[in-house]
Amino acid sequence: MNQGVGPWQHTTVLLNEAVDALVHSPDGYYVDGTYGRGGHSRLILSRLSAAGRLLAIDRDPDAVAHATSGTARVTDPRFHIEHAPYSELPALLAARGVSRIDGLLLDIGVSSPQIDNPERGFSFRASGPLDMRMDPTRGESAADYLARADEREIASVIRDYGEERFATAIARALVARRLAGRPVRTTEELSELVAQAVKTREPGQNPATRTFQALRIFVNAELTQLEQGLAAALQCLKPGGRLVVISFHSLEDRIVKTFIASHSKAVVDRRAPFAPPAPMRLRAVARVKPGADEVAANPRARSAILRVAERTDVGVAA
Repeated sequence: MNQGVGPWQHTTVLLNEAVDALVHSPDGYYVDGTYGRGGHSRLILSRLSAAGRLLAIDRDPDAVAHATSGTARVTDPRFHIEHAPYSELPALLAARGVSRIDGLLLDIGVSSPQIDNPERGFSFRASGPLDMRMDPTRGESAADYLARADEREIASVIRDYGEERFATAIARALVARRLAGRPVRTTEELSELVAQAVKTREPGQNPATRTFQALRIFVNAELTQLEQGLAAALQCLKPGGRLVVISFHSLEDRIVKTFIASHSKAVVDRRAPFAPPAPMRLRAVARVKPGADEVAANPRARSAILRVAERTDVGVAA
């Protein structure tokens, strides 16, 4: 595994829209929970005063290396980066003596450098080790998972996280290959196996697309991380603080949309019908999609949805 910065580039999606929604006080304390290659962070810093602060977080060591070494490193004294998942935000803030923040940005999913580097194992477009971990220093690779999981579990992962209707056939083929002494270890092997197991596919889509998505989400516990990160935002945002989330597929966006909606209304406890309802804690502000020009320039932006919510001031200490 190459842990260097590497030549792979990333075009930040909804850059201005996200930062415009996030930064409402130039003196504020902001968090970029998914640093990537720093596109959002650099624009946030340009909007801050000398008193403003930005904490960046990324679970990928390559992203942290990009921010801290080489010609692309960030030397701004208002900036600090941590190697961690954004779900650990409360602990990271506490370690820096910060209790409340003015805004949190989450750009969910895989980044272009992760996809484009064959050694990371995220893509079927080039052969490489079937890893898929956003943090290769922790956890189990996709290949190791497929080498031990049973057919029913693999099918469930591919069906639930990839919305793949041929999940059972793919899982059966994976286990049969493993039992024959040839477990899948590379992206090319997995892609070829799925192509043989999937008999039909939408025009223009690689048959392995949904399987690769499912395994990546599962290996990195992405949906659990998102749920925990949203809960952390509710805990850490100041009154008036902004939550800005960019998601790229329906599973992620559904979680974000439901979370904002569930906290954007007063809740009545049915067990105590005469008690006052619990107050709303968020206010939905905006839903934004990339314009035609951005999608034309960066096709990976086509499925992006940006949602913005603001922390209400009821029952929150600044």
